[in-house]
Amino acid sequence: DPCRNFRCKRGKVCRADEQEQPSCICQDPAACPSTKDYEHVCGTDNKTYDGLCQLFGTKCQLEGTKMGRQLHLDYMGSCKYIPHCTDYEVDQFPLRMRDWLKNILMQYYERDVDTSAFLTEKQRSKVKKIYQNEKRLAAGDHPVELLLYDFEKNYHMYVYPVHWQFYQLDQHPADRLLTHSELAPLRASLVPMEHCITRFFQECDGDRDKLVSLKEWCHCFGIKR
Repeated sequence: DPCRNFRCKRGKVCRADEQEQPSCICQDPAACPSTKDYEHVCGTDNKTYDGLCQLFGTKCQLEGTKMGRQLHLDYMGSCKYIPHCTDYEVDQFPLRMRDWLKNILMQYYERDVDTSAFLTEKQRSKVKKIYQNEKRLAAGDHPVELLLYDFEKNYHMYVYPVHWQFYQLDQHPADRLLTHSELAPLRASLVPMEHCITRFFQECDGDRDKLVSLKEWCHCFGIKR
């Protein structure tokens, strides 16, 4: 099969011509496999697509047009009304986000006790100290006042989760700068639950160069130099 090891970007599929030469053509959105409701995604055109295959197939077919350039994955799930993020809400957002990142590492650490699949040995040693102190805060939604107090009192526990998430995202390439596409996976999964995340990432880019540096990222989360 000439297409076996031939890679195409999202929205395209491999087809071999009469001379068995592989090339990439646009995926027919109608030919995408059926999906479950929870696999639906919302595009930046505010239209619900059955899945990523249909979204990127549609984008490919619009290649070269203004609509094609503007169409991207907005967030996971069917399109819905996303309320405006107020100044007060965006100020409180880092408190919840820091706590959420810390909780992700807690869950990874607990799973690693049996599997050692999520964290490296160096990461586990860092998270272990956080984990041992974490039992002070009960699981669940915490009021803003408690999160702020805990951040000020136990500042050191929040530094590593913020650094860790940056390097998880900084992959293509790993250059200490986060592009729009590197931020997209985290943003797309959180928009339905955290409507301030889009504005938060925009305001993190202090110099407006469309890149979020490690320094800008840490400043957004209140991490000192």
